[in-house]
Amino acid sequence: MRSSRAAARTAVFLGVLAILAIPAAVVAAQFLNGIALLHALYVGVPVACALALIAVVCARRARFTAARSVRGGSVRAARLVAWAGLYAGITGALALAVYGALRWAQ
Repeated sequence: MRSSRAAARTAVFLGVLAILAIPAAVVAAQFLNGIALLHALYVGVPVACALALIAVVCARRARFTAARSVRGGSVRAARLVAWAGLYAGITGALALAVYGALRWAQ
């Protein structure tokens, strides 16, 4: 039987990466010449969404594994961080969608 602890750690790690993907894209646009902020966000937002979705799946697997085990395991932090990463990715996607709609309306 697999450990729920490993799946929870993976979910936390991927969730943190998802949360940090958009700020990392902004920092990359600030410090690297030739990368515009908008183009960096075109990469950072989908990366954040993809990492967060994988983190949610890992957190879900950790929850199911912990429910079947004899020892109780805490996967609450994994779920929280995974969903926070998903919220950050969706918020970034909505921001890009609003920007695109405003540019289209001009």
